[in-house]
Amino acid sequence: MTGEPRSFAIGETDFLLDGEPFRVLSGALHYFRVHPGQWADRIRKARLMGLNTIETYVAWNAHEPVRGEWDATGWNDLGGFLDLVAAEGMHAIVRPGPYICAEWHNGGLPVWLTGMPGIGLRRSEPSYLAEVTAYLQRVYDIVAPRQIDRGGPVVLVQIENEYGAYGSDTAYLEHLVRVTRDAGITVPLTTIDQPTDQMLSDGSVDGVHLTGSFGSRAPERLATLRRHQPTGPLMCAEFWDGWFDWWGATHHTTSAADSAAELDALLSAGASVNFYMFHGGTNFGLTNGANHKGRYLPIVTSYDYDAPLDEAGRPTEKFFAFRDVIARYAPVPDEVPVVGHAAPVFEVPVLPVDAALEASTVRHDTPPTFEELGHLSALVAYETDLPAGGVLRFGEVRDHAWVSLNGAPVGTLSRTRGEDALVVPGAGRLRVLVEEQGRVNYDVRLGEAKGLVGGVFLDGAPVTDWTAAPIDVARLGESGTVAADGRAPVGPFVRRGSFALDAPADLFLGTAGWGKGYALVNGFLLGRYWSNGPQRTLYVPAAALRAGENTVVMVELDRVAELVVRFVAQPDLGPREE
Repeated sequence: MTGEPRSFAIGETDFLLDGEPFRVLSGALHYFRVHPGQWADRIRKARLMGLNTIETYVAWNAHEPVRGEWDATGWNDLGGFLDLVAAEGMHAIVRPGPYICAEWHNGGLPVWLTGMPGIGLRRSEPSYLAEVTAYLQRVYDIVAPRQIDRGGPVVLVQIENEYGAYGSDTAYLEHLVRVTRDAGITVPLTTIDQPTDQMLSDGSVDGVHLTGSFGSRAPERLATLRRHQPTGPLMCAEFWDGWFDWWGATHHTTSAADSAAELDALLSAGASVNFYMFHGGTNFGLTNGANHKGRYLPIVTSYDYDAPLDEAGRPTEKFFAFRDVIARYAPVPDEVPVVGHAAPVFEVPVLPVDAALEASTVRHDTPPTFEELGHLSALVAYETDLPAGGVLRFGEVRDHAWVSLNGAPVGTLSRTRGEDALVVPGAGRLRVLVEEQGRVNYDVRLGEAKGLVGGVFLDGAPVTDWTAAPIDVARLGESGTVAADGRAPVGPFVRRGSFALDAPADLFLGTAGWGKGYALVNGFLLGRYWSNGPQRTLYVPAAALRAGENTVVMVELDRVAELVVRFVAQPDLGPREE
């Protein structure tokens, strides 16, 4: 969508739109976390809350999961997303990273990139800079013609992401600025850091406007930001209005009243704001990240974030609390979105399906990693012959493993629980099914290898001569024929059913009674489920459904205690913690 060219600049005290003071009231909405069929709905609801701008990261690994295979279509249609922002009469902020964090797997960096020998991530290392340059040029081919001075919506572009928390390589940031400007980006550039003197100093670069990320103590944080950005508008470019969840914890929420009070303090100081998040969306497929600050904690499938718009796109208490605050400082539309209704409730019988797993005959002296296999899905089945029983010890399991001997379960190993050994009862064919649960999205563990890492030992002696069969989770949901329910003792167990709808509607798939695995609807991989909680439902977007027959497939790794799938009225993200 192209309108009349306009100007956007940074003045002495304000952002300037066509020379007039302009306050950015923005909300984060990641196109890659929302079904494209629902982009327009979410954007429109942002405007109805009183926002004038949409902000999005760009996820490099979504666009280029395989080196050289760039994709900007469908879910990755960044240009189409920005055009919808413009069609709604809103502006846009683009944050292309290349590193984004965002609780997104590998922090947005492709696995092929972080696995390159000798790569120097997020610094002035030649091979890294060459790949980043090519990536940014592709992104800017999309963004540059959609800048506001060319009639498009884009008013700001961010350089890197909270770099001061990671490094202090100014030459690296200067390289990113040069690439950005050389690619025709003319709108103002920003950096973002948490408002500490060290981070703001290390993350800044000449000629780029500093912004902050925080969710509380706004006057204090703005004062710190002002020391490092003496002139120009103050902006909280990530106003944390909620938080994310990880498996085994509670559902994190924050008080709507407290968040609204912080927003009021921010706006009363004259600052601009970007809500992180306005609408979180979902870590569909296998895209969730993980944290590791002493303990590995994989992120859940939902990215609801306790945001103003919930995972299903319904306004929450925060939506209306924030709208009321914004109305004190800027005009808001008279229209308000309708609060969502309950979803249809029904059960679907599911029948066992032959998984048709492919065995591997390629021999490896030691178990290869996912990266060495070039495997981007979540499962690899490792096998070998053991001469005897004993204590089986692994260097490290990344991230969860099911161990069986001669087709009988022996036990499980969890990275989160720090488990690396178990006793096998005798000789025979050993199988270790390893699940990659999410790639760390922060700090020095970016790009770490997945699978069995550091060797396997039986009573201290190395175990050699392995096969490794990659398993594509999405393909498990596509293939196979209905089989007799023999209840095989080891997974994955695949169950499939069908259901009819008069018309597409948002659904919530209940996972109570299931153990650990993945769910697919109409071949679309919704994401992971786990009885470990807190999340007990998976969001099924209406845009992934159709009138008439639809299919549901459960790929269960632990057990099959259920022969039905239940769709429930409301999401259950677990017990709330404020």
